[in-house]
Amino acid sequence: MKYSKEDLAFLKSRRKEQHRSTEMMAGRLCVISGATSGVGLEAARRLAKGGADLVLVCRNKAKGEAVKAELLKSHGTKADLVIADFSRLDDVRRAGEAIRQRYEKVDVLINSAGIHSTRRFVTADGNELVFQVNHIAPFLLTMLLLEALKKSGQGRVIQVNSEGHRFGGLNMDDLDWKKRPYIGLRAYGASKTAQIMTVMTLAKQLKGTGVTINAMHPGGVKTGIGSNNGLLYRAWLRGVVWHFLKDPAISGEALYYLAAAPELEETSGRYFYLTMDEKPLLHGMDDKGIAAVWDKSLGLAGLRL
Repeated sequence: MKYSKEDLAFLKSRRKEQHRSTEMMAGRLCVISGATSGVGLEAARRLAKGGADLVLVCRNKAKGEAVKAELLKSHGTKADLVIADFSRLDDVRRAGEAIRQRYEKVDVLINSAGIHSTRRFVTADGNELVFQVNHIAPFLLTMLLLEALKKSGQGRVIQVNSEGHRFGGLNMDDLDWKKRPYIGLRAYGASKTAQIMTVMTLAKQLKGTGVTINAMHPGGVKTGIGSNNGLLYRAWLRGVVWHFLKDPAISGEALYYLAAAPELEETSGRYFYLTMDEKPLLHGMDDKGIAAVWDKSLGLAGLRL
């Protein structure tokens, strides 16, 4: 595959000075998935500092309660808690319904929950685990909250994606890796590529509604992603990889900018490296392929009639 200068722009994005926003978020409701660790936690901390009202979507109630207590102590934020395991789509449906019942509108949705696996697992819904947690579940939650986002007047959806989408791996004839040897990095790349494609499609559909949707890479930062894997992988992650990574607080600052900056009110269908707008690598997929990903995503999420 040949790469253009635009395709390789991400190599420079990490060295650029990132944008920041001092815009306050008081009175705005922000829903964050994966909010108990890593990028999601840093987003919650920064949004709480900016005065936002928060709904934390997480699978571990004890960790969620700990984050709630921290945000209350540090910023006086009384965050709401919604429990959902993204490996179970019924959990996601219940979470969406709970949020819709409790709140008339949602101003910002940040889908940050994610997973990387070195082994192939299949969920009770019949999907490959990484593809479901990283793509289908946040896609479903987004679709369930669209009407609430439209009521905001200027709703924003931010899908925490990854430069890992450049690993490829998306094969519409083998999304569950039944026909191919399972390669964790490529399975991860498949989930993130599919997510970017649905972001592009949904951005077109939402034009004129007041809702924007964008994807972002949170930077090379220390997070717990991959800690579900074996002891050897965890030792390599913490003993080697983390020495080259940055504090995830930079991700929280970038997400705050994408959620709050007035200059982004009409920016939609874009991919950001932190706050740098760049071109994602879609592995040669044309409009027909992107449409196929959209249709398949609707089906796997149970949204196609």
